[in-house]
Amino acid sequence: MHLADKLSHYDDSGSARMVDVSAKPQTAREAEASAFVAMTPAVLKSLAVNPKGNPLEVARLAGIMAAKRTADLIPLCHPLPLSHVDVELRQCENGIAISSRVRTTAETGVEMEALVAASVAALTVYDMCKALDKGIEIREVMLQRKSGGKSGDYLRKK
Repeated sequence: MHLADKLSHYDDSGSARMVDVSAKPQTAREAEASAFVAMTPAVLKSLAVNPKGNPLEVARLAGIMAAKRTADLIPLCHPLPLSHVDVELRQCENGIAISSRVRTTAETGVEMEALVAASVAALTVYDMCKALDKGIEIREVMLQRKSGGKSGDYLRKK
């Protein structure tokens, strides 16, 4: 099996290429991703009084904005008309759980947009809180689910 048969972003010689999706039908596609920002109880308590503003709301907006700019960040991603982006942040006992959902009707999927949204939201939480603790960790950025497209549905196993 050639590399190009399995990894569509490579041609037969192994060179990177943007996939031609012009012959693919536009279909409804959706993806969900998640991330976790681990932090100390002291940093968690400080979220409500952060002088920069509400870190979770700023991160939510940053994630939405990032999803819309994915093709500017990931070299071989197609610019997509996103019909919906939702980013949720939830305070937990040991950090912030982030989830993102992205939808489109297009020729290619939105997994990267969902992953970028979750990642940038996590980075924004770090940025908003790094003055209190440089040891904050961004963990577990992953695709949770996707639907639509030729490869069909995917659901991460627990």
